[in-house]
Amino acid sequence: MAEWIVFLHAPRERFAETLSEEEAGIMGDHWERLQRLHAEGSIVLVGPTLGDVNTGVAVFEADDEPAAQRFVAEDPSVSSGLLEAELRPFRVSLLRGRD
Repeated sequence: MAEWIVFLHAPRERFAETLSEEEAGIMGDHWERLQRLHAEGSIVLVGPTLGDVNTGVAVFEADDEPAAQRFVAEDPSVSSGLLEAELRPFRVSLLRGRD
């Protein structure tokens, strides 16, 4: 299984601090999906960058590029148009607890 990294770019600075009610609902759905996928084993890590620019980062496993693209496209934050996704192939080279 291949590893992928996706950067989820927010529409504005200080996004996490300025969520509208609608945006908060979408991000709640996004978080629930990530938790489910983590429990199922396809997520390696997820988290946001902090400070003024809040970019989400996720490393995950998918069989191939079309599967990785589907993984990203099915995220509520992306499918709603709220966040813009940047997908790249990735290789976890060192991981505490794994190597």
